[in-house]
Amino acid sequence: MTQQTLRPERPRVTRLRLGMLVCGLGVAIVAAAARYYWGLSPASAGSPRTRTASPTKAPDRPTEAPAVATPTQQKIVATVNGERISREDLARDCLRRHGKEVLERLVNKYLITQECARRNIEVTPSEVNAELERLAGRFGWPTDQWLKMLQKERGITPEQYANDIIWPTLAMRKLAGERLQVSDAEIQEEYEKCYGAAVKARLIVCSNREQAESVRAEAAANPESFGDLAKQYSTDPSASLKGLIHPIRQHMGDEQIEQVAFNMKDGEVSPVISVANQCAIIKREGLVEARDVPLNEQLRGSLEEIIRERKLEHVATGVFAEMQKDAQVVNVFNDPSKAREMPGVAAVINGQQITLRELAESCIDRNGRQVLQEVIHRRLLEQACKKANITVTDADLDAEIARAAALSYPANADGSPNVKGWLNMITEQQGISLESYRHDSVWPSVALKKLVGMKIEVTQEDLKKGFEANYGPRVRCRAIIMDNLRRAQQVWDMARKGIDGKPMEQAEARFADLAEQYSTEPASRALRGEVPPIQRHGGQPVMEKEAFELKRGELSSLIQVDSRYVILFCLGQTDPVEVDFASVRDLIYQDIHEKKLRLAMAEGFEQLQQQATVDNYLEGSSHTPKSAARPPEMPPSAPVTR
Repeated sequence: MTQQTLRPERPRVTRLRLGMLVCGLGVAIVAAAARYYWGLSPASAGSPRTRTASPTKAPDRPTEAPAVATPTQQKIVATVNGERISREDLARDCLRRHGKEVLERLVNKYLITQECARRNIEVTPSEVNAELERLAGRFGWPTDQWLKMLQKERGITPEQYANDIIWPTLAMRKLAGERLQVSDAEIQEEYEKCYGAAVKARLIVCSNREQAESVRAEAAANPESFGDLAKQYSTDPSASLKGLIHPIRQHMGDEQIEQVAFNMKDGEVSPVISVANQCAIIKREGLVEARDVPLNEQLRGSLEEIIRERKLEHVATGVFAEMQKDAQVVNVFNDPSKAREMPGVAAVINGQQITLRELAESCIDRNGRQVLQEVIHRRLLEQACKKANITVTDADLDAEIARAAALSYPANADGSPNVKGWLNMITEQQGISLESYRHDSVWPSVALKKLVGMKIEVTQEDLKKGFEANYGPRVRCRAIIMDNLRRAQQVWDMARKGIDGKPMEQAEARFADLAEQYSTEPASRALRGEVPPIQRHGGQPVMEKEAFELKRGELSSLIQVDSRYVILFCLGQTDPVEVDFASVRDLIYQDIHEKKLRLAMAEGFEQLQQQATVDNYLEGSSHTPKSAARPPEMPPSAPVTR
């Protein structure tokens, strides 16, 4: 459970670092992020993208290189309020966004294809289909259902899956040959890894030996304190769970830690173990017995397959390195001078050309639906700006980038925005060019801000709530979080009876026991109900109201939060932060204004979408405003079934 309901620690009084809203032309997504105004928290950039595709038949000739575009392909891929988006428009955007990565995959596939031809290795359609059936059966799916699931969940069509994943995998297996052989010893090791005994343990990781020895001595003197010591001192993420880690299995990780864990007794604390540049201490809490699974021929075959697939990941690197060493590859697409010399060519592999059109069509096959959706979104914004007589200039883009740098990146020594550093970070982290960043992220943000206007009102009430949320008192609680009403009622009754008339310390311990036993949220259960203090105006007014009405040692009623049920045990309130409102007013104002602006942008863009008439011929979908129903328009070059 996250805290909008149960919030993390209170913020410090420092300059707020807000991430610039990166629309990615998917700005409606940010509505959820801007649900509440008053908590000071960095705004996340970017948004998830979903893709769908129409079912396609697997390729009949998967051994061949990708086909060049045919004349029957649609010349018009979408219309937006009657304005057409051509396949050429889409191709340009796909190349700009994904050309580099797709070309790399195409080159690799060409290398595999050429090497298979040189060594008279063939991967037949029947082998591809058999592998599809095997993979689907491995997960208990019929093949057609498996392919539909991949298309829905991962946005990859059956043809792409067969041609770009299954075929290269089968080809690499044949090219790797004897390097993928599996020994009896490897099968036995894999068996022990999957079905052998495991050690339940807790872990403390320290960055230096001196501290580790000190913590280890304290833990050895009182093993029951190990979890609290992990929470206080460990640098491992498991510190939040008092050092609790997944059971340690043989042949899974560090051999030294595995050996120590299996040689210890339950309840024993290990010596300090040096692992890389860190020091680890483990406490053995019990043994998970080996599973009674016979190592028969069927299981041996399954384990052998797992090992072979894992080996393939490493072997493929070596095979590729060998092919690349002897190959002559000219990357024209990424070299402007070569592109001028060889127009229409994307790359040359051992004398065989990949045309720019072929690369564009591969980009459309892989990413066209996603990119087209974003092109449609931008076209909507362009049309709206034109209608409102709004112009987005380069100066506007530069100002927006400077604003983002000022909010989200350390300033220059003179206090000015470090635009250069910000742009380097954005382009490197996101793996995009400066042109793409300005075109796909900054321009939509500026356009939307101009469309919704800058009249965002931050009231005195907003500022008051923001101050209370971030610097006012908070309620310290333990919480039991459950997802079944009837069971929650039973646990609430047990909690009431367990704390009734008990001293505070005993009542808290009893509630913590119930949280550890019954809470359905892993973190709450592992931490025996410990949750961050509850603030005002955090987004759950019903729970906040009840929490602030509780006295120390009191039990809350059953509180419904979304689809879950929460029981609180009050430990008292924290003291408010001693800070003058005037000193943090600008910080709070800036944060609330930013969140309200992002929400207005999201709502404005959603309204544009709802009012638009859009035909997406790649998806085979249409959208018409309810008030303006019309007969569907068909693409001019090819019929589409909707």
